[in-house]
Amino acid sequence: MAELAPYAVTEANSRGRKISETAPKGRSEFQRDRDRIIHSGAFRRLEYKTQVFVNHEGDLFRTRLTHSIEVAQIARSIARRLRLNEDLAEAISLAHDLGHTPFGHAGQDALNVCMKAYGGFEHNLQSLRVVDMLEERYADFDGLNLCFETREGILKHCSADNAALLGELGERFLHDRSPSLEAQISNLADEIAYNNHDVDDGLRSGLIALEQLTAVPLVATHLHTVRRAYPNLPERRVVHETVRRMIDTLVSDLIQQSERNICAGNLAGIEDVRNAPALIAFSAEINEQQRALKKFLRTNLYRHYLVMRMSTKAQRIIGDLFGVFMADSRLLPPQLQSANVQTEPDRARAVADYIAGMTDRYAIREHRRIFAVEEMPVSF
Repeated sequence: MAELAPYAVTEANSRGRKISETAPKGRSEFQRDRDRIIHSGAFRRLEYKTQVFVNHEGDLFRTRLTHSIEVAQIARSIARRLRLNEDLAEAISLAHDLGHTPFGHAGQDALNVCMKAYGGFEHNLQSLRVVDMLEERYADFDGLNLCFETREGILKHCSADNAALLGELGERFLHDRSPSLEAQISNLADEIAYNNHDVDDGLRSGLIALEQLTAVPLVATHLHTVRRAYPNLPERRVVHETVRRMIDTLVSDLIQQSERNICAGNLAGIEDVRNAPALIAFSAEINEQQRALKKFLRTNLYRHYLVMRMSTKAQRIIGDLFGVFMADSRLLPPQLQSANVQTEPDRARAVADYIAGMTDRYAIREHRRIFAVEEMPVSF
């Protein structure tokens, strides 16, 4: 492995863990973070949480788990080229969606509406709650006790009100400072992965057609190249080859533009990174092409009437579950009934934690158990 750049995060310049622990043997602190994330219950549940399509709609569509693995692969590749900390970039990428609700963004929006009177719901902040509090695996502490830099990268966005409650971790949102370059890489690797793989899943589902994508410059350029080079290639392989080239273009551009930004920033260490504007970025041309692709997906896939129908169902399920659990806590599992929730906001947050931790199919099953007449008498 190449020597890390002076502005990379290392164990030497890390702000460490909230609770001190004996140094790991045979692995770095950030490898330990990665391993704890992979072994967490929240990470395993991502297998059955929606990316765009609800989990039961097909075995080949991406889930939050496969998406997180793809983000980690892209982030590691970029970090390696820029001589940054690959292990940290990987850990952030694997953990970034741990707090996501069932049913993707529809579920998140619904839970945010439910929690409006209790401080709202932010999935990045929920991911932090998972690794700081909700995982219960270790005798000496709640959560996973991850390094500051991993936790910082997980919290990509945060409202000012919530940032003010987070102490050192929230300061950058209040004082307009930047996270580590590794965190910035994970953020854009996430964007690369979901945009391009949503194209793949959208085509596989039949909700969008390949010819529609010829209006999107980033897709059209590679699609025409592939068709000219391989005129007899089956369409499924045309799609894979096109998406592969799109990802390569975006990753290569991101590396080249970021190298230019880092060089211009004349960085001597990690504090220079925090005092600078975001340095991991696409070139202006590619950024505009990315925006055009996102606009296409928003109009033609995310707002497709079949996706909107499922989103409406999902929002109803989330809203119904939140309402019934708030109205009668006896309907909650015993361990949650006995939780120390002294006030209504505390109870609301506990209910939100429970719902956010559900998989798609578990949320559907819970809703059916409580509300479906045909489920009576209740079977266990």
